[in-house]
Amino acid sequence: MYAKETVKPITYLKNNAAVVIRDAAESGYTLVVTQNGEAKAVVMGIDQYEYWKRSLAMLKLISLGEADIAAGNLVTAEDAFAAAEQTIRQARKND
Repeated sequence: MYAKETVKPITYLKNNAAVVIRDAAESGYTLVVTQNGEAKAVVMGIDQYEYWKRSLAMLKLISLGEADIAAGNLVTAEDAFAAAEQTIRQARKND
């Protein structure tokens, strides 16, 4: 499941919040916080969180693309570029 040293009870977080936040920010340390013996939250540094969000967004785009392929929602590169060029021309007219 989780590495033992990364799972701590909520009382540990309450008593050591500054240390936990410093470790998370400086070393990529992730702390799983438990309450009544169950995992309830994760503490991570902002850099790690931003990386995680970007990774998740990429996975979502890949998944949506695969769903489009499976559904047959495809256009040729030629059609896609033509549509993009048309959009650009229209935007320039409106400037």
